Amino acid sequence: MESAFEQWNVAGSKPSARPSKPDRKFVVALARGLEILRAFTPRDGLLGNQELVARTGLPKATVSRLTYTLTKLGYLTHIERLEKYQLAPAALSIGYSALANMSIRQIARPYMQELADYAAASVALGSRDRLNLIYIEHCRGKDGVMLRLDLGSRVPLATTAMGRALLAALPAKEREYLMGHIARKEGDRWPKIRAGIERAIKDLAGKGFTTSVGEWEPDVTGVGVPLVLADGSGVFAFNCGAPAFQLSRERAENDIGPRLVNVVRNIESALTGL
Repeated sequence: MESAFEQWNVAGSKPSARPSKPDRKFVVALARGLEILRAFTPRDGLLGNQELVARTGLPKATVSRLTYTLTKLGYLTHIERLEKYQLAPAALSIGYSALANMSIRQIARPYMQELADYAAASVALGSRDRLNLIYIEHCRGKDGVMLRLDLGSRVPLATTAMGRALLAALPAKEREYLMGHIARKEGDRWPKIRAGIERAIKDLAGKGFTTSVGEWEPDVTGVGVPLVLADGSGVFAFNCGAPAFQLSRERAENDIGPRLVNVVRNIESALTGL
């Protein structure tokens, strides 16, 4: 049986009980401090203690102690006038160091930009973050209407083309584990979402790419392709997406999807040659 903190780590849900068999190596205080840092997103960089309580599910007194400590350590900055916090340079340095050491970003970018310009669309590279994918690289086409996403943006695994591509590429046991969490989160929407994931598994096997046409956002079309690193260090996913009036289902299926597959295979070959 998974612990409450394992559930928290996978699904981002609030732990409802203490683990039946506590892991003595697991540092709860550290996990809680990291949850505070994770609560900040590119869209809302200023958060107060009450907002952090709501997002993390931690007690108010715990949040107050953690924000105080993180401020003292330089990971948060306290904006006294607003009684809110924002990420400080020490926290940002961790993220930028991680990005700088991902060689896949530097190798993938020229291939991604070429496709973005051709399709007049957005092309992104993502890595799993609980039940989402987080953008670790993003290219915009020279023309066309762009989606409001950038580095650090999160999109759901369950309904996006790149999320489904990643799910479809995972070992069956790991995919079923994540789908169980998605089912609990989505409730009544789950049967329809499950059908989309199952279709994506078949599409990836047959076509090499997945699609999402109005299933994440009503007016957005996307295609997705996974990349399983040969050294076993992880699974990534690429997408190419645009507003539906700009990227039709037909073009996604017959043109952009196959091109994205080719892009990912080229990136894979370049990585293998390192």
